[in-house]
Amino acid sequence: MRALQHPDVGEIQLAAVLNALADPVRLRIVAELTRSGGIVCGQFDVPVSMSTLSHHLKVLREAGVLRVTPHGSFRRHELRRDEMQRRFPGLLDSVTSALG
Repeated sequence: MRALQHPDVGEIQLAAVLNALADPVRLRIVAELTRSGGIVCGQFDVPVSMSTLSHHLKVLREAGVLRVTPHGSFRRHELRRDEMQRRFPGLLDSVTSALG
C-alpha cells in the first residue's frame, strides 16, 4: 500500500478547506468521522460508488481536512481536528456543530 501525502498544517489553505467542505457528500463524510472518530474506507454510509467515495476522500485529504493511515489491509480515515483547530480556530467545530 503506497503512502499518501498530507499537507503540513502551515500549508493548509482556507479556500481549499472551504471548497472541500462545500459538497454535500463530503459534509456527510465529515459528519460520520465526527461521530465515529475514524472509519475504515469500506464502512462509510454514503450514497455513492466506491470510486466516487475515493475521489471525495482524496479531496478532503488533499485539503488537509482528514488524515489517512494504514490499518491492516485497509485505510483508516479521521479528521485532523487538532491540526485544523491550530490553523483555523473554530472552523471545523462550527461546521460539525451545524451538521447536527
